[in-house]
Amino acid sequence: MGWNYGVFFTVFPMFLLGMVPVINMHVVRQFLANACLNIVEVSLVVGLTQHMPVVMTGLVFMLFLWRFSLMASGPLFLFGANGVLTLSIMLHFASYPDLDLFDLLASNTLASVLAVLIAFLMHGLLPDRYPRQPPQPVVKSRELRRHQTLIGAITATLSFVVFQSLDLRDSLSAQMATILILFALGYHGARASARKRAIGTLLGCNLALVLQMVLFTQSDHLLLVMVSYFGGLLLFAREHILEGGGSGVGFGGMTTLGILFGQYLGPNQDLVLDALYRFSSMCVALLATLVVMAVLHRLLDRWPAVSSHG
Repeated sequence: MGWNYGVFFTVFPMFLLGMVPVINMHVVRQFLANACLNIVEVSLVVGLTQHMPVVMTGLVFMLFLWRFSLMASGPLFLFGANGVLTLSIMLHFASYPDLDLFDLLASNTLASVLAVLIAFLMHGLLPDRYPRQPPQPVVKSRELRRHQTLIGAITATLSFVVFQSLDLRDSLSAQMATILILFALGYHGARASARKRAIGTLLGCNLALVLQMVLFTQSDHLLLVMVSYFGGLLLFAREHILEGGGSGVGFGGMTTLGILFGQYLGPNQDLVLDALYRFSSMCVALLATLVVMAVLHRLLDRWPAVSSHG
């Protein structure tokens, strides 16, 4: 169809079907409300402060702080997590003067609606044989919630600043990796998540290279691309289920294939260089993110009001 930002259309359904155990109106409201709010947030922040980097960074930090506060609290985790991921991507892209902002916002909104429809269709065609047990609520102290909120918001803001300052427009996969490991809400969880994500990304990149070699010059044939893409996703989806869900090796492999096939593979281009660059850039980004989180974790633990031991 000639639409841009294929990554939205490939990753959003994975996010809903892979990370959310059920689909209901509470989930739909959070997902679509975030898409609608993104339009206002990105338009105002970029439109009013694009020429004032310091002010823009401050507003971005406040938006991330609110989203991570919702994630740390629990009931609106999906709204916060989806907001952090989409905002980090869209604010980065929207800050470039040559970008069509309407195209970016329209793609995000359309992909969100399409993901909800796909999720309902899949849950309808492939219903659970047994009712799923709702996750047990986690009781957290106020100090721990503050700790998780601050460490997530500061790290996400620093990621935004680095990708802006170094003009890393082609490093979408690395940027997403730095955000996805923050969903663990803390340094220790992020460390385990980063290891699994790195393994999943390595496997996803290697499989994408194999599929590209199989397709060879036939990557302009949509049917062949769909069959190879489906086969790759099937392998990683099975691993994702065996891991018990969550952002593990299987989910990392799925999102890697989604980004490579959705953003970089087209009728007139292959994904060989992008697959090689994706893994190397992601490893550097994950390592830098973990170093920042380790430092923040130690600093925040020095103050009882924001200590993870509170």
